[in-house]
Amino acid sequence: MAELCPQLGPEQEENIYHWLPSEEEAPGRPPLRYISTFRSSIKREMQEQRKAPCQTMGIPKLEVPTPKEYLRKRSKEPKVPKCTQDRGRKQTRKPQVPRQSDRPIMGIQSKKNFITTNVAGAIMAVAKKPLRACVDRCKGDTFLLDQSGLVQRFLKKKDFGVTPKYLKKRKKEARQVQKLSVSGQQDGLQQKGLTRLATRDRENVLAGLKENWEEINKEFQSLSVVIDTVPKKLRKEKLETEMKQLEHDISTLEKHKFVYIASA
Repeated sequence: MAELCPQLGPEQEENIYHWLPSEEEAPGRPPLRYISTFRSSIKREMQEQRKAPCQTMGIPKLEVPTPKEYLRKRSKEPKVPKCTQDRGRKQTRKPQVPRQSDRPIMGIQSKKNFITTNVAGAIMAVAKKPLRACVDRCKGDTFLLDQSGLVQRFLKKKDFGVTPKYLKKRKKEARQVQKLSVSGQQDGLQQKGLTRLATRDRENVLAGLKENWEEINKEFQSLSVVIDTVPKKLRKEKLETEMKQLEHDISTLEKHKFVYIASA
């Protein structure tokens, strides 16, 4: 009882309401330190998103159809729109059936001799070529060869093996580009003071180098087997260096088709 009844001061009067237990006040929510300026707009967007009928609890509020608008037969089938354009020309009507009173024209005769015309047509007609076919086995099925792919029909074409026009055109353009590039290089080399060695001169120089190599090689082969003196060693080294230099020059000329010489 002492816990339920609070102690009264001398200034307070006795009252029955003081005997009721007092309710403790819940601590309040602390104030927010930061409030965004977009808080109201975000709340409004969230409320708008929740208004969809499929996201609510329970059956969505829909209009109830009236008894007059009941489901009819074939009402949900797609309807073809009516054609507004003309469907072309109208079909020509066939001639009418002749009447019973109409009489055919009589007495018309032809002077054409059908026997002679048929004989002349048979003589002048071109013989029909038989179709080439093959049979897989005795008393088996026949297969045509022309469309089967077993016969090389494309070999008999007029343009078979002939270079196409577009390839000739491309080759011609490539030759022109190569000529222009070679002429440009020659002009640049001439400006630098270089002259191109002719093909005949190049062959003559190459033949002369090979002859010199053969002569030196012959001298090298005629050396003595035992080389014990200094002059013999010096002569052998000299021949070896000359042969190596000639071999290097020959390989260089054979490797490069065009050779340019600097004018003095």
